[in-house]
Amino acid sequence: MTALITGASTGLGRDMAIYLSELGYDLVLAARNREKLLELKRELPVKVKVISADLSVPDNARKVFEVCRPMKIDLLINNAGIGDVGVFETTSLDRELEMINLNVVSLHILTKLFYKRFRAQNRGTVLNVASSAAFYPGPLMAAYYATKSYVLNLSQSLHREIIESGSKVRISVLCPGPVQTEFNRRIGVSNSFSPASSPEVAKYAVDQCLKGKFMIIPETRMKFSITASKFLPDELKSKIVYRIQSGKKPLKGKQ
Repeated sequence: MTALITGASTGLGRDMAIYLSELGYDLVLAARNREKLLELKRELPVKVKVISADLSVPDNARKVFEVCRPMKIDLLINNAGIGDVGVFETTSLDRELEMINLNVVSLHILTKLFYKRFRAQNRGTVLNVASSAAFYPGPLMAAYYATKSYVLNLSQSLHREIIESGSKVRISVLCPGPVQTEFNRRIGVSNSFSPASSPEVAKYAVDQCLKGKFMIIPETRMKFSITASKFLPDELKSKIVYRIQSGKKPLKGKQ
């Protein structure tokens, strides 16, 4: 069995790679940081192929697929993603376009190409990493929340198509709350809530995905939050998110 993981150099992607290697999966790891990927490769007891690719450039997603074309990929994990924080008129347009390309366009390309291949073979699994943000409007992180809503909606649509077709292909979507990764450090803010353990979320996500579960929400508090959100008007949800995001503090040295 072989899994392709994007964004595998740090955080959830790295921890998923480690756990899948413990399950005996060979791995194809894609990320921008080749050195970190090679360092991880040296630590793992399975066959690992490293692909250095900046997936904020959508053509690189096609190149990743072409590299993997001769391989028997059983599991695609679309984990790569970035975020940004700030009022919409002051955030960087270039950064937002990079985010949309990475979080949406490249994810869409890889999902499309591997999904078509999986459907033709009548086997294979896709795990798309969304976020609890997908269920809410996202003032002060507008573009990020919108990208994760896309990931969730796309995954839900494909899940229904699979059910109606009777295909043996499977798709899962991971919607975690805050996780202890480099995400918040990269956007320069602290977590509003105590973050979940990245290795624990990675293990839970992989286990649930391999069991065939579609919607994967780690932690009871996030399950409650997402369930409760269905009964709240959008205006109230946007107000709650605004309060949460405005309560985040810049990290030292980040303004």
